[in-house]
Amino acid sequence: MTTQTFTLPDVGEGLTEAEIVTWKVAPGDTVAINDVICEIETAKSLVELPSPHAGTVGEILVAEGVTVEVGSPIITFVTDAAGAAPATAPAAPAADEGSGSVLVGYGSGGGATSRRRKPAERPVRSSVGVIAKPPIRKLARDLGVELTEVTPTGADGEVTRDDVVKHAEQASVFRNIQTPEWGDVREETVPAPASAPVGLARGIRPDDRTESIPVKGVRKATSSAMVQSAYSAPHVTVWKEVDATRTMELVKRLKASPDFADIRVSPLLIMARAVIWAARRTPMVNAAWVDTADGAEISVRHYVNLGIAAATPRGLLVPNIKDAQDLGMKDLARALNRLTLTAREGKTTPADQQGGTITITNIGVFGMDAGTPIINPGEAGIIAMGTIAQKPWVVDGEVRPRWVTTVAGSFDHRVVDGDGMSRFVADVASILEEPALLVD
Repeated sequence: MTTQTFTLPDVGEGLTEAEIVTWKVAPGDTVAINDVICEIETAKSLVELPSPHAGTVGEILVAEGVTVEVGSPIITFVTDAAGAAPATAPAAPAADEGSGSVLVGYGSGGGATSRRRKPAERPVRSSVGVIAKPPIRKLARDLGVELTEVTPTGADGEVTRDDVVKHAEQASVFRNIQTPEWGDVREETVPAPASAPVGLARGIRPDDRTESIPVKGVRKATSSAMVQSAYSAPHVTVWKEVDATRTMELVKRLKASPDFADIRVSPLLIMARAVIWAARRTPMVNAAWVDTADGAEISVRHYVNLGIAAATPRGLLVPNIKDAQDLGMKDLARALNRLTLTAREGKTTPADQQGGTITITNIGVFGMDAGTPIINPGEAGIIAMGTIAQKPWVVDGEVRPRWVTTVAGSFDHRVVDGDGMSRFVADVASILEEPALLVD
């Protein structure tokens, strides 16, 4: 028998530390290679760590809620010489010969082994006959979807994730990009009465009138990035009010189209296409200021990694769609669906958030008309889309009700001049006013 110590790995490029959020195992548990042992929170992502060993959990070395540096020991395993479970424990799936005890996804090794399906992951049939896995049921609750009303498409009548999301999208076509509601995060941080001090486990030290919340994880990363951006790039913001009625009409037609039957469609899709189109006409908004040993240079990217700022229960995340300029309308819609759903589930990886070239932030979901967004570090421009609401608008000399929004663009004045950003915002506005301009 051998005791193996597992240290915190670098699950992203340049990761230096992470917080242990939840342990999925306890001392004495039998695990197989690739079984999830814990969830960690890096600067931007919630990541599941799979076991690099097959055996029995020995000792958990780091408590939940504690932040440790990469390379720090976090757990031990008791294994036999081959890395399999001890003879006294239930047999676990054996690793491929030569794979050793390499954490899947980190370092080299042989073929991957199959992961055991835990009972909690099996489909569950409710009293009313709905078949759905627990994560799908949670997603339905988050989105306010009644599972009994969802049409299942999975094997044996199982409700899938896409079934739930599609059903949720049957809301009003004039609703902005859909964001599920979640409980007030203060429910997790404000201590209950003395009989149940909920907040103490999170490092909060309350008194009668105040509380202290540690700055770590997503909040720490966001604050650092925003300070860096605000105090290194001279920000300027311009904005324009837009008649987006034809965009809303197009969204309604796409929702009704059989070609988009399995795809969520919202005004964000048209906005994304507009930003990509406009960036091609004004490339400097898709550029970046780069400090070099000889001074500085401007890096102009001839591709668009389109960032979408997502407000999630874990905080602000900005994943991006790589090479968005190569995607047609349907593929871009699918990419947006994957991006937003992954962010809401807290599964966005560090790689998904690196390499962005320009960002959209949709403040309309919060009922805001306009704002002055801060540019992401490494970028030169960010576009904010306000709420789309009916307002009186002059059309051909007559006042009519139209669907109106505001497009605001902040830019790094070292890279882009006012005339360039003004043209860019005007181009985005022109697409929202007449999406047919995208057909070229």
